Amino acid sequence: MLYGLGLILAVANALPAYIQSNFLGQILSLSWVSIFFASANLATIFAIIFFPKMIRKIGNIASTEIILILFIVSLLGMSLAHGAVLIFLSFILLSISSNLIWINMDILIENFSDNISTGLTRSIYLTAINLGWIVSPSLSSYLIEKGDYYWVFIAAAICLVPFLTILIKNRRNLKDKNSYKTKPIIKTIKKMWQNKNLRGIFFISLLLQLFFSSAVIYIPVYLHQNLGFDWSTLGIMFSFMLIPFIVFEIPAGWLADKYWGEKEILSIGLGIITIALFLFFIVEKADPFLWGGILFLSRIGAALVETMRESYFFRIVKANDINQINFFRTTIPLGYLLGIIVAGLVISFYPLEYLFLFVALIMITSFFWVYILKDSR
Repeated sequence: MLYGLGLILAVANALPAYIQSNFLGQILSLSWVSIFFASANLATIFAIIFFPKMIRKIGNIASTEIILILFIVSLLGMSLAHGAVLIFLSFILLSISSNLIWINMDILIENFSDNISTGLTRSIYLTAINLGWIVSPSLSSYLIEKGDYYWVFIAAAICLVPFLTILIKNRRNLKDKNSYKTKPIIKTIKKMWQNKNLRGIFFISLLLQLFFSSAVIYIPVYLHQNLGFDWSTLGIMFSFMLIPFIVFEIPAGWLADKYWGEKEILSIGLGIITIALFLFFIVEKADPFLWGGILFLSRIGAALVETMRESYFFRIVKANDINQINFFRTTIPLGYLLGIIVAGLVISFYPLEYLFLFVALIMITSFFWVYILKDSR
């Protein structure tokens, strides 16, 4: 059931993901689009930091239901709002709710898993999620071609209705198994920094999200506005590029559990991402097959790193470690915020494609963080 809920939630997240920057670009310059994303991710960081208090007070299931309702409201707000101020507020709420709901799901999955099979459990969960991500870009493109950007947000909101219904009907089976304790954020950061394994996997996750920020925000803009790909072509390309998340994550999780551990697979994945980023910078030809292949390659690396990140982190924490889980998930908005800052600096002096070169150079530092990890096997 939880894998199914992850699939539904992924569709709701993925439908607007790759069209948000171009949607905002209709009414704003690229600099203002970056400001919108930066503000939303900054607000999300603060929301994540204080989220454990809400979970401790009302429980994980009740907080999940509240966040789901806010998620639906934010999507409807994006579909109905026409002024910049209302879109800005809806966008911030969308960023906060779409990030917090995954923390709720982390706790639910961790409640029903054990350390022996963490790699396989997490990889199956991620594969279910990525099935949703694969079908969504083509559907988003179809809705834009036949209607407008607004229909994408409405469709995403509709997807969340069955999720909320299933959750409410199964409240008893999904009830909290832990008494959650919260700690001051400073103590959480101190514990993370003193533990080299937590520190290493935190920064690896941060760098993965830095890659995703350029891939989700700026690659669609570059391909659509700079290279001239239309949305019907982009929808097919984006769906194709996400196939590695289905093909590689379960085998990688199984290998991590049984044979290799996470370090070796992390190194391979990060190397592939770095090479793909250099290709983003080098290739100038607007060939959908060529770009589809490069995007596909980048997601092979991302799929391997994503699976090993989840496997390694949840092998060394428990479900009631909500402070560590929450702080670990700040890497998502932090990575996006870092990506936006880097993009803002680069775009001020260079064409957009130079952003991918700078991100590739930053990604090279990830191998240091892999090196300090203690392998699980």
